[in-house]
Amino acid sequence: MTDFDPILLTLPSLAPSLAVEILPYGLTFHRVFVQADGRTHDIVIGPEDPRGHITQKYTNTIIGRYANRIPIGSHTIERNGVEAEVVAELNEGSRVSLHGGPVGFDSLCWTRLTPDTPPALFTEAELAHLPPLSVATSYGIFRLVSPDGDQGYPGTMSTEVLIALIPPAEQERKYVEPGQVAPSAEWDLGSILYVYRAKVDKGVTPVNLTQHWGFNLEASLKDGEDTLSVKNQNITIKSDRIVARDADSLNIGNFIPVTSATEHLHEGQKIGDKYPKLGYDDYYAFAPRTVKIPKRFPILEFTPKLDLLKDVLIPSGTEDATRGDRPEPVVELSSDKSGLKLVFETNQDGVMFYSNAWADPSKGARKKIHGGSGIKDHGDGYVPGTAAFLEFHDILAAFLDPANKDGNDTLLTSDEVYHNYVRCDVRFKQPAN
Repeated sequence: MTDFDPILLTLPSLAPSLAVEILPYGLTFHRVFVQADGRTHDIVIGPEDPRGHITQKYTNTIIGRYANRIPIGSHTIERNGVEAEVVAELNEGSRVSLHGGPVGFDSLCWTRLTPDTPPALFTEAELAHLPPLSVATSYGIFRLVSPDGDQGYPGTMSTEVLIALIPPAEQERKYVEPGQVAPSAEWDLGSILYVYRAKVDKGVTPVNLTQHWGFNLEASLKDGEDTLSVKNQNITIKSDRIVARDADSLNIGNFIPVTSATEHLHEGQKIGDKYPKLGYDDYYAFAPRTVKIPKRFPILEFTPKLDLLKDVLIPSGTEDATRGDRPEPVVELSSDKSGLKLVFETNQDGVMFYSNAWADPSKGARKKIHGGSGIKDHGDGYVPGTAAFLEFHDILAAFLDPANKDGNDTLLTSDEVYHNYVRCDVRFKQPAN
């Protein structure tokens, strides 16, 4: 298998509504297939050829070691009395280190773990919820080791990622045929889960991982150019403020309330209702909420009995009382036209929402299922406004703000384990027309 051979993950035959293709290169969601009402949708944009991700960067890939933008240069970091130096390398403009540096996690090949190379960052209790690795078809666990000094980041960091499909609750599996769903019914089709774990061998290092995936719930309909736009799709983000940034999109250390910038007040209306001139490219901090699932935990707690997966693997469609420690959803994306809805939950503090504003249709390729030729630089690539990129991670460059010292600082010491999860529930409601 090469870096660009897709790994297909599927649900059991009783719930064939959801499947994903994962590339080892960049741990990329190359395709996310949803079957609903007799149609097959691919709900993420991107190139037709898996190798297109080399140049069509940051399209559904993992981002690391550090998501988004930090200023270049040397930064002294400290957490709980442990100090180190990070030297952020330039790869955007003249001041910015973007998405981990020139050769970030998106550009590297991840290794799928097997019984011969078992996970080291998931416990016996957690793995017991999943089929054995030797027969796994609905999930994969992938590993990448980033050496000390990689892109200027201190410490050797080992990262393992679980990507899993979760079937809907048993009572929801009866929907298989088109036209059988009542217009008022909303059906659970399954869930996509990713869990990031990381550990550094010494000292302290910045860590802020995310999946840079871009959604379009109508592009596969191919019934007009308007289906390429996400402006008619609905979005909810449970946020009360956005990060204020300078001309180079670097965090300047304060927030803007969404009540004073109402184009950022996303409460289920269409994305295009108050669409800014340059589109959306903003970090939304979630409103205050209770999150019991930690973002990191002491390594002394990493015992065979530790179990942070039990609740996040509960099938969708079950009663809210069975959510356990899972927080409430924070983002919804839906389409009245396709009937598809995505409901996201996470233990991260916010989400970056980018509407693909800088897309250039003369470059890259558009998937055939989205009406493109699939040919690179053929002139029919994705135009601006054709995706809702939803990147769940912690506050931009949080380790540079003294107010976060020893708290939510996006730093990880060698006596801690990083734990980041995002779950996407996929639902369908028969369109009215």
